[in-house]
Amino acid sequence: MKTLLSRKVLLIVTSLAVSTYSCKDAATTKNTMTDNDLLKEWAGPYGGVPAFDRMKVEDVKEAVETGMTSSLEEIDAIANNTASPTFANTIEEMERSGSELDRVFTYYGILRSNMSTPEFREIQAELAPKLSEYSSKILQNEKLFQHIKAIYEASKKDPLPADQQRVVELTYDRFAMNGADLDADKKKRYAAINKELSSLYTDFSNNVLHDEENYITYLTKEQLSGLSEAYIKSAAKIAADNGQEGKYAVTNTRSSMDPFLTYSDERELRKQVWNNYYSRGDNGDEYDNNEIIAKILKLRRERVELLGYKNYAEWRLQDRMAKTPENAMQLMQAVWPAAIARVAEEVTDMQAIADKEGANITIEPWDYRYYAEKVRKAKYDLDSDEVKQYLQLDKLREAMFYVAGRLFNYDFEPVPEGSVPVFHEDVKVWEVTDKDSGQHIGLWYLDPYARQGKRSGAWATTYRSHTTFDGKETVLASNNSNFVKPAPGEPVLVSWDDATTFFHEFGHALHFFASNVKYPTLNGGVRDYTEFQSQLLERWLSTDEVIDQFLAHHETGKPMPKELVAKVKNAATFNQGFGTTEYLASALMDMKLHLADPSNIDIDTFERETLAELKMPKELPMRHRTPHFGHVFSGEGYATAYYGYMWADVLTSDAAEAFKEAPDGFYDKAMADRLVKYLFAPRNSIDPAEAYRMFRGRNANIEALMRDRGFPIPKN
Repeated sequence: MKTLLSRKVLLIVTSLAVSTYSCKDAATTKNTMTDNDLLKEWAGPYGGVPAFDRMKVEDVKEAVETGMTSSLEEIDAIANNTASPTFANTIEEMERSGSELDRVFTYYGILRSNMSTPEFREIQAELAPKLSEYSSKILQNEKLFQHIKAIYEASKKDPLPADQQRVVELTYDRFAMNGADLDADKKKRYAAINKELSSLYTDFSNNVLHDEENYITYLTKEQLSGLSEAYIKSAAKIAADNGQEGKYAVTNTRSSMDPFLTYSDERELRKQVWNNYYSRGDNGDEYDNNEIIAKILKLRRERVELLGYKNYAEWRLQDRMAKTPENAMQLMQAVWPAAIARVAEEVTDMQAIADKEGANITIEPWDYRYYAEKVRKAKYDLDSDEVKQYLQLDKLREAMFYVAGRLFNYDFEPVPEGSVPVFHEDVKVWEVTDKDSGQHIGLWYLDPYARQGKRSGAWATTYRSHTTFDGKETVLASNNSNFVKPAPGEPVLVSWDDATTFFHEFGHALHFFASNVKYPTLNGGVRDYTEFQSQLLERWLSTDEVIDQFLAHHETGKPMPKELVAKVKNAATFNQGFGTTEYLASALMDMKLHLADPSNIDIDTFERETLAELKMPKELPMRHRTPHFGHVFSGEGYATAYYGYMWADVLTSDAAEAFKEAPDGFYDKAMADRLVKYLFAPRNSIDPAEAYRMFRGRNANIEALMRDRGFPIPKN
């Protein structure tokens, strides 16, 4: 997304590399005579595409520094314009600025998230403070801010056209929220804090990545009991690739850990794998993140106090849907009691099975997934591994294309091999067009597999976003996952949860493709709203049209039997205690950390005491323990905003009920048109709350969420 100081660059500066989507684009271009491929204008088809095949780590430092110099020269020219400030000579010129650096950061983002190396991490650490200084020079440019302020104040008396007015307000708020109105001494300290934070964010991320890469559990053939044949074959390949021929590797990522904890009969090994995963960044060595987090919290508090705020949460949430920490906490606290009560029920069911089997154990966190699977079989006669046989990654991709065709009228066709450069052989590219007119919309890149140097999780990003500002831009969007690459010739079979995540991230991509805004700034979003659209798209996975056509057995090709489909739907609210509690614990921890006095905070003690106060069930951990909570401490995108997934889920549940009530259900044409018109195409050109009311005719309410999760509806 391109906002004010080239917001995509600001995103990189603050390392917003986590959670389920990151956004940046490379909009306009200008001629640059250089031998550095990262700076060159994009050539080739589709309005030009990134030259990923010519991307080299050794070009990064020069490219970033050259791009920063060029961008600052453009900003200075805008600020030093002696003509009366207008939307055209100030705001529009800011929208155009930074194209050279934009191109560089497309490559930088790939090297950081998809293809990281020790060499790149050294350069990243060196550049982090320089990038912070760069952003401060723009946000604290007094002349520039006075131009923006004059336009903003004039627009209050004589409003501009709606989209221009929105751009002006977003631009002014961004500068004001980041210290543009401070006096000289406070600006200097504000910039120094940002510089120090940028390095801490980089260190935090690299520490987590180190622990993900270096804690691998190797199994022998005698230790494979309970694991599926596909998992075993994949684990053997990973071990061989790591020089451990004849063994089987469980890597320290969720995609490898989760199925191991679900199916392995080896309890001590489950404990070891669990400890490896949940101890990332918390091993008391040089890669330990606890001191880094304490420093981050202190610096964030000091920075917002310069602006007159009591705490970081108060500052951060003012431009989110929740508006205040109190509103966010109110939602989370309304759901929390029902969530932990459900956990108690789930643990009782699991303990009963363990006792019946004579296991002679008390359920511990490394047992939860394993015994939950046994409960699922006992209660619903549902075997997750049986379901998995019908969830082929390629078929799921086809299902997503089908949904996009029905709702958005999009068609996806693979581009000819070699016609679009990619950064790894695993990456594939499709052209997106309108089904009726054939009009080109964009390209969709898919990078599905885990690899050394790729951060964990799943995310979506853009290399270029849609605008009609200086001619229509074709969208370049990508989805990135960490599925374990199968042995040659084997299908990629995924869990229902992983299939849901695949749909979720595709929802972000559709949000990018559907954009119908003029100004790059409006491709941004409000964090507790932008997850809503992608969470809503998850619902189409369980529609009959998708199940009947695309969930086919990988060996027989036969569709999922109706009896199994019924079991899946009957078990829809199964294990909601676990899912809701592990998430909410992280969201509550995020908020409480930023509301607390950070002066003498001990992170380990604070985490332990806070969980005790919450009466956190001992049988499961937070989804993201504090020392590896990248959403919050590798940058600021989700800091005090992790609650946003639940805020968005309230909208999701409410909107899903609107589709259920429509004449043709989830494929109702009129509802689909409203979905695109009000919830996807406007991006950030309309206030999110107003956009939702335009779609639904009213505000969303929490009752739909509670019904979705099978929880009792709280009394007012």
